[in-house]
Amino acid sequence: MTKCLVIVESPAKAKTIKKFLGRGYKVEASMGHVRDLPKSQMGVDKERGFEPKYITIRGKGPVLDKIKKEAKEADKILLATDPDREGEAISWHLAHILDLDTSSPCRIEFNEVTKDAVKRALKNPRPIDGRLVDAQQARRIVDRLVGYEISPLLWKKVKKGLSAGRVQSVALRLICDREEQIEKFVPQEYWRLFATLYKKDRKESFKVELHSRDGKKISIGSREEMDSVLKEIKDGKYEVTEIKKGKKARSPYPPYITSSLQQDAHNKLGFTVKRTMTAAQQLYEGVDIKGAGTEGLITYMRTDSVRISDTALAQVRDYVKKEWGEGYLPEKPRYYKSKKGAQGAHEAIRPTSVSRTPDSIKDSLTPDQYKVYSLIWKRFVASQMVDALYDTVNVSVACGQYLFKAAGMSLTFKGFLQVMDDDAENKQEEIPPLEKGDLLKVKKLEDKQYFTQPPARYTEASLIKALEDDGIGRPSTYAPVISTILQRGYVEKDKKSLVPTYLGKVVNEVMEEYFADIVDVDFTADMEEKLDEIEENGIEWRKVVEDFYRPLEEMVSRAEKKMEKIVIKEKETDEVCERCGRNMVIKHGKYGKFLACPGFPECRNTKPLLEKAGVPCPKCGGDIVVKRTKKGRTFYGCANYPDCDFMTWNKPSTEKCKECGQNLWEAKGRKENGPVCLNEECENYGG
Repeated sequence: MTKCLVIVESPAKAKTIKKFLGRGYKVEASMGHVRDLPKSQMGVDKERGFEPKYITIRGKGPVLDKIKKEAKEADKILLATDPDREGEAISWHLAHILDLDTSSPCRIEFNEVTKDAVKRALKNPRPIDGRLVDAQQARRIVDRLVGYEISPLLWKKVKKGLSAGRVQSVALRLICDREEQIEKFVPQEYWRLFATLYKKDRKESFKVELHSRDGKKISIGSREEMDSVLKEIKDGKYEVTEIKKGKKARSPYPPYITSSLQQDAHNKLGFTVKRTMTAAQQLYEGVDIKGAGTEGLITYMRTDSVRISDTALAQVRDYVKKEWGEGYLPEKPRYYKSKKGAQGAHEAIRPTSVSRTPDSIKDSLTPDQYKVYSLIWKRFVASQMVDALYDTVNVSVACGQYLFKAAGMSLTFKGFLQVMDDDAENKQEEIPPLEKGDLLKVKKLEDKQYFTQPPARYTEASLIKALEDDGIGRPSTYAPVISTILQRGYVEKDKKSLVPTYLGKVVNEVMEEYFADIVDVDFTADMEEKLDEIEENGIEWRKVVEDFYRPLEEMVSRAEKKMEKIVIKEKETDEVCERCGRNMVIKHGKYGKFLACPGFPECRNTKPLLEKAGVPCPKCGGDIVVKRTKKGRTFYGCANYPDCDFMTWNKPSTEKCKECGQNLWEAKGRKENGPVCLNEECENYGG
């Protein structure tokens, strides 16, 4: 007889926990959610208080059969799913399937998958938290109502296969609004004037910028205006009129929450949100460390709280003191304030053991795991260190009625930058020693023309920040939202930027015209707060859903009557369908773009959409196209395959071979040797 059955979500988590527990425990994984609303129907009874109809998720039968079998042989069952609403809901569903009393102490939770945390949780089981379950249930039902009421309309009036979502529609609107701002933007010309000055030794020169004229901030909008200024200062004397010296302290950032980790990993590592969360999930669930066994390396990675446990605070302060000395340790621990609505019981994302430095376990981690762990470890340690200190100097230099200014700053004490050295502020120009009244000479005058720039397109990182700032979505929703709008073909990536497609713009226009509240930022943020109130204050979830649904019902009814059929024109290509002769069009599918014959259903011909690399094949002269392996690695091959078998991992270069004139290719792992020629008939062949 097994004493106790512990149920978690993932096999990786189960594998880690098994190593902490004795023979009297059995650990099984539910493989995520086990019950959900059916895909084939609404699954919500709107006439009976929005009662949900849950069914077993397809494919979960064998998993549940195994769990039920183990449950029959156990005298105690503990549900150890993740410590958030989603995890609480999974435990609640498991309790119903296993016929457990949800008010009994059947639920345990831990913020980190470590031996101490798991053992501590086993001693403190609790009932399932009904408020958490209700909050998750309300979110799921509201999202289902939006999706299943609006999506069929989009299918009918716009295009088959489209979908609408409560948060995804707001994210799409933000991207479309930004694109509209960019399209309407009219650049304004402006000029800046820089003077390189020196006192005695030309080596000690420094640069100042024109700031004001007759005490008023100057704005130069044309070449003519700049020429007028240059004429007036041509023979002028430059005199130091003011020197301000000061000190500046820069404080560390708080430890990561989900959104800030996703943003930093995108900005510093170039990681997509999905890639970041995959690595973080692995670090949380457990990694086999050489010589130490398997253990979770970070705390739970879906959190909006910056709280740090007293134990972790004591550990990191001891580490800082031991590693760098008292001078790097604040007199009192730093406490950071979480944003409104954050789940205070959670912790920030931090290493489970601060003494486990990134380099000490690098050999046990994948490259992605190491990079993400390094970010988390450095940010956490730095968050409990003293400020970095700078000496600052601001200089004003007069030339007649014109005033030039310069600012300098030098680091005098690294403080937390001892750890976050890659996060230091941009270095400002050093200002040589000067005195008020010093006369200076001009080494060089530089007038530069500029144009105002439109607002930048959203990246994954900046979109997450915008959603978070507006109070839209929660830690677990950012990654799925971005994945959805990309998969649906509403948004494309241009390098790192998110750009709305023609289809995305059409869907957004429809949503704005007929479902204004659904895509309204304030309305959606207010809905998020109401969902939080279910968890925090226990307000009735059915009332929240009711108040949301009745206006939605009216919007759907109005749209059904007034919305006209919208014809989406597919983008035509030069590719000719070999079956019927029509020009093929670009379509969006589950796995991205592909070419299809516009003659469907009479002609069902489809082809993969090949991305041309812009260079000819060195073997047959055909087009080189970008291809990807099943694991996502990029390689380059001839579009005439299988007639031509040329392929390479090397990226095409714009440089030409001096011998044969063909394009060169960047040499993998041999950058110091420069690009190589892959023409087998060339004397410079370097394949």
